[in-house]
Amino acid sequence: MLRLLFLGDIVGEPGRRAVIESIPWFKQERGVDFVVANGENSAGGRGISPKISVDLLRAGVAVITTGDHVWDQKDLLPYLPTEPRLLRPLNYPAGTVGFGSVILETAKGKVGVINVQGRTFMQPPLENPFLAIDVEVARIREETSVIFVDMHAETTSEKIAMGRFLDGRVSAVVGTHTHTQTADEQIFPGGTAFLCDAGMCGPLNSVLGREIQPILRRFLTGLPVSFPVARGPVMLQGALIDIDETTGFALHIERVAHRCEERV
Repeated sequence: MLRLLFLGDIVGEPGRRAVIESIPWFKQERGVDFVVANGENSAGGRGISPKISVDLLRAGVAVITTGDHVWDQKDLLPYLPTEPRLLRPLNYPAGTVGFGSVILETAKGKVGVINVQGRTFMQPPLENPFLAIDVEVARIREETSVIFVDMHAETTSEKIAMGRFLDGRVSAVVGTHTHTQTADEQIFPGGTAFLCDAGMCGPLNSVLGREIQPILRRFLTGLPVSFPVARGPVMLQGALIDIDETTGFALHIERVAHRCEERV
């Protein structure tokens, strides 16, 4: 059995610190073999930098996924093609720099990870994620049946549809982007684990990881304001998934919701 930990959108420095400090505990106490984390909000709440990528990988994250904020830090552009463990959504047009998937060797066999982005209410509008991932799953399954998918999308319907579309062909489909953890973890009939949204690794007393008052001002006035990352205790959210490494089918999925106190 391979135990995979997926951590939802990492928000700013508080989220990064909580993830980096918690990974050893998850590996030792929960027997985690492989860690995937969505890092697209890890640089001040927008994008990810090369340095942050290196820090997360050194801390024990095996693969970093992203989403619609992947390009927000301009120094990432020349770095992205050099690090195959840092993914951008698969369904960018052909020729876009970077990687939408990766296959890594582990002590328990090869593990494939795919990052794909939905189109409903999402910017920029990308290629059809269903068509793109259909081809990519077939390619990866020639090497391994253990495949994890981060479906970065806004609507529950699009994420559920992707899970159903891939049921029996991948090990797990977990959604990201909304920063709000859902309570629909399950294993579909074909053996694919599913969770509509993993949630976030970010400040608990916040609005999606950002300070509360600026968000309220925006809703009350409609005027542009900056949205600083909040402080205080961090909620580390995601999913633990047990996978049969011989068949690729999920055996168990459970939500992770772990409170990390702010370090003084």
